[in-house]
Amino acid sequence: MINKYFTALLLILFVVFSCTQTEKIPATSEVSTEMRAPAYPLITIDPYSSAWSCTDQLFDAPVTHWTGRSHPIIGALRVDGNVYRFLGKEVIPKTYLLHMAGGEAWAGQYVKEQPSKGWEKIDFEADLWKTGSGAFGTDGMPVCNTLWDTEDIWVRREFSLPENLDEGDISLIYSHDDIFELYLNGKQLVKTEYEWHNNVELKIDRNLLYPGKKNVIAAHCHNRVGGGYVDFGIIQDNEQTEVFSTSAVQNKVALTATQTHYNFTCGPVDLQIEFVSPLLPENLDLLSRPVNYINYKVVANDKKKHDVQIYFETTPEWAVNEFSQEVVVGKGQTSGINFVKAGTTEQPVLEKKGDNVRIDWGYVYLAADQTSESLVEIGDYTNTKKAFSEKGAISVGVDEYVSQMSKTMPVMSFVDQLGEISSEEKKGYVMIAYDDIESIQYFEENLKGWWTKSGEVTIEEALQMATKEHADILAQCDSFDKKLWDETLQAGGKSYADLCVLAFRQSIAAHKLVKDTQGNILFLSKENFSNGSIGTVDVTYPSAPLYLKYNPDLLKGMLNPIFYYSESGKWTKPFAAHDVGTYPKANGQTYGGDMPVEECGNMLILTTAIAHTEGNAKYAQEHWDVLTVWANYLMENGLDPENQLCTDDFAGHFAHNTNLSVKAIMGIAGYGRLAEMLGKTKIAEEYTAKAKFMAQEWMKMADDNDHYRLTFDKPGTWSQKYNLVWDKLLGLGIFPADVAQKEVAYYLTKQNTYGLPLDNRKEYTKSDWIVWTATLADDKATFEKFIDPLYGFITETPDRVPMSDWYQTTDATKVGFQARSVVGGYFIKLLEK
Repeated sequence: MINKYFTALLLILFVVFSCTQTEKIPATSEVSTEMRAPAYPLITIDPYSSAWSCTDQLFDAPVTHWTGRSHPIIGALRVDGNVYRFLGKEVIPKTYLLHMAGGEAWAGQYVKEQPSKGWEKIDFEADLWKTGSGAFGTDGMPVCNTLWDTEDIWVRREFSLPENLDEGDISLIYSHDDIFELYLNGKQLVKTEYEWHNNVELKIDRNLLYPGKKNVIAAHCHNRVGGGYVDFGIIQDNEQTEVFSTSAVQNKVALTATQTHYNFTCGPVDLQIEFVSPLLPENLDLLSRPVNYINYKVVANDKKKHDVQIYFETTPEWAVNEFSQEVVVGKGQTSGINFVKAGTTEQPVLEKKGDNVRIDWGYVYLAADQTSESLVEIGDYTNTKKAFSEKGAISVGVDEYVSQMSKTMPVMSFVDQLGEISSEEKKGYVMIAYDDIESIQYFEENLKGWWTKSGEVTIEEALQMATKEHADILAQCDSFDKKLWDETLQAGGKSYADLCVLAFRQSIAAHKLVKDTQGNILFLSKENFSNGSIGTVDVTYPSAPLYLKYNPDLLKGMLNPIFYYSESGKWTKPFAAHDVGTYPKANGQTYGGDMPVEECGNMLILTTAIAHTEGNAKYAQEHWDVLTVWANYLMENGLDPENQLCTDDFAGHFAHNTNLSVKAIMGIAGYGRLAEMLGKTKIAEEYTAKAKFMAQEWMKMADDNDHYRLTFDKPGTWSQKYNLVWDKLLGLGIFPADVAQKEVAYYLTKQNTYGLPLDNRKEYTKSDWIVWTATLADDKATFEKFIDPLYGFITETPDRVPMSDWYQTTDATKVGFQARSVVGGYFIKLLEK
């Protein structure tokens, strides 16, 4: 009897213990990646409020915006009077020997036609050149004082320097878009390919300069497509020392979908920091709420008692486009929350548009739950840190402060007097928020963020909700992070899961969520470091899998602007538009060329994918007339496309594109599937039959023995046929299965160290398309053969920027693009089921 009851008791305990373990939220290490990321997401709200750490250790460099401009956050822990910096790095101001346009306009001479030989040298006679003010650029580019409307421009800037220069290092600083060469006193120092960079600092040999005499910087820029830009200057380092000069010891950094976790040792105390962006796709109010958390936990590691204070600061640089703009900083309270906010005095709401542009309207907030132990304040950049270092406290300052940051830099600071720390953990959090007032201009109507409920919710109320819901939001994030990790791990393995975790916040934060005046969802992307377009269809297309998986309504919000553009009559061409403007102004296409087959195919395929995901074609029914126009355009023009751009527009125009033809065929097949779901049997049969006929023709025209060609007319060529993936995912049955498998087998013979090139013309590739191509594989092992080199690029690239999707497969260097939403395409493997 005893043995029977004892056995039963053990069984009961085992069941209870097992249930408890099942319900427990797993430790971070069980659902996270410790991969070396090219950049680590910290604050990710939208394309304007986006802060990243671009070093392996959080304290090794200043925190930056995804564009590379300063978006500073500094954190320090004071333990028994010793200060350990764990976050960010102090920016010691540099002296401008020659200002760039953001500091002040500068005079230069320029021509737009090829000048005579020696144009870059000091003694060149440029009397016949025109005189203009830098920067030089196309319409809409930042701080553009002289418009440049041709393919090429040559610029000379003559200057002199003091005879007795200080000892600090001297650097050229320059920005350009696209192909660029730069000379100093006749010596070439910069020569690029088709790429664009901003505020690049290049240390120069002082012997190249002639103090007290004439010097010249000369540049030539060739603009292939989109925006063009030229700006440059000279800066010199100063000898000022840091206040928080001692750094903590970083033990670990780990990423989950919505969080970045750091562990530090600060002498006898351990510190955990969590950056939380609650971008939960199924909770649109929360996803759009412009509030992120920085959580902290502190505990002694030596079982002794220690006096501890924690410090965070940021600056008004979060709220300016250019460092030269005047700012106002003020304090406030709302229902137990203290905050400091900062913005420009000018407040040019929705006036600027473009690519390398930051917001200069609205206000950045540093906010915390009000307690007797914490304080948020306005202070001087250096003195505030000195006060904390010496006393563990900051002084109560003025309620409002107006500043020219280039002269005096104010800080927005927070201190929590944690007091006595021992083996019992103490914790808290601080919030960073941004109220942009007006978010998007949509066909001449200004729209507020979704979170405002059309202006009914204020930022103060958003901060109150964020505080009240803090614990619940963290639990939701933990639960979602686990779900995403488990699904991606099962679908594609550890490396694949790592890539998806890193892609999640980057993709969502490259969008802005609003409603139009009719209440329709709009989820508008920004083409980061591409051309700044808003709502670009061929950016939506690669981004779509993330949203198809986790909330198709967000994908509808990406398609709605394009549907409206055509259905309203504002866009009259018989194919889909490329975009609806330049971020944040969605007033109509601004891209210089059309992509007729590309965008029609994208819109039809994605509308079909929404119907497939939701199990009905109601969304397609709402837009049936324009879908029909686009399907008919593809029927007539899609099999053998004429000379035109596709989504890979950096490769230029070319005709007879076989992968573009596949997209057209998939679009027609998708239309047939939608017709079938809507009970339009005759239409369904007609378009499905046409797609199958085109597929058979495609196979004959593109065949190149063991693979299929890049273009129909060029044997011996090849390309990734990533558009074929929809035949598999949507079960369309248009191409025989062996078409994709023949391609996959061939691709495996063409891989380089860091992945599969886009096609035979260059060694560069697109990371999103690699994952799509990999998903064509019939088994997980083959899928991983494509993913592993891509993972190598992400973890080994020397370019420390938010993940690029366009890179060289030979050496893992970035060609162009960064922080773009297209990495949402990594989630396509999850759509197989």
